[in-house]
Amino acid sequence: MTTLVLGASGATGRKLVEQLLLKSQKIKIIVRAPDRLPEAWLRNKNVIIIQASVSELSVNEMAEHLLDCQAVASCLGHHPDLKGIYGKPRKLVTEAIELVCRAIRKNAASPPTRVVLMNTAGNRNRDLNESYSLGERLVTTLLRWLVPPHPDNEQAAEYLRQKIGQQDPQIAWVVVRPDSLIDEDEVTSYEVYRSPIRSPLFNAGKTSRINVGNFMARLVTDADLWNEWQGQMPVLYNTEP
Repeated sequence: MTTLVLGASGATGRKLVEQLLLKSQKIKIIVRAPDRLPEAWLRNKNVIIIQASVSELSVNEMAEHLLDCQAVASCLGHHPDLKGIYGKPRKLVTEAIELVCRAIRKNAASPPTRVVLMNTAGNRNRDLNESYSLGERLVTTLLRWLVPPHPDNEQAAEYLRQKIGQQDPQIAWVVVRPDSLIDEDEVTSYEVYRSPIRSPLFNAGKTSRINVGNFMARLVTDADLWNEWQGQMPVLYNTEP
């Protein structure tokens, strides 16, 4: 299986690539600056590096990159600085997911290509009518107005949920929702739920980036796990001691 990874040079994307390589998977990554990648990736025959900016690719170009891919995993996100949060592209994640889906359709993929999107526990799964308190709704409304990456995450997930849906013949998807991300060196025990079990705003849990990478890699490679979560938005938490 070959997986295209978007956001591979980011903190979580790197962990995902490492987890896929541990499973002896073939990987394509699209990055603007290959010289910043780990030396081991540059020498690994299972890693194909495409130097480009995802936001500047055409549908035809993305379709070409996807021709031999059975899965796409996105860890794209906005840099946590003023330029990353308020600069362009404001809809980095949404536009990338739309581009990928259009390219998959152009290729008339069969069987369906798996699309795994890293998102956030702060985004509701509206298929489940997840309830939020009045305080959470007020803060979420402010985030939509004041912090552009939040609506970008929401809209990317909504594109998959509403535009692609559950029965698309060419695209199948899972939206992975970690809670507050932390750095750890090793995969640890973690738990997966259909919906948040705690407030992502007022009582957030912790999810290590390497655990997110591990779960996303398992979704790509494990048919049983994929069938369990396809078309859903699982929430990840590190297991508390």
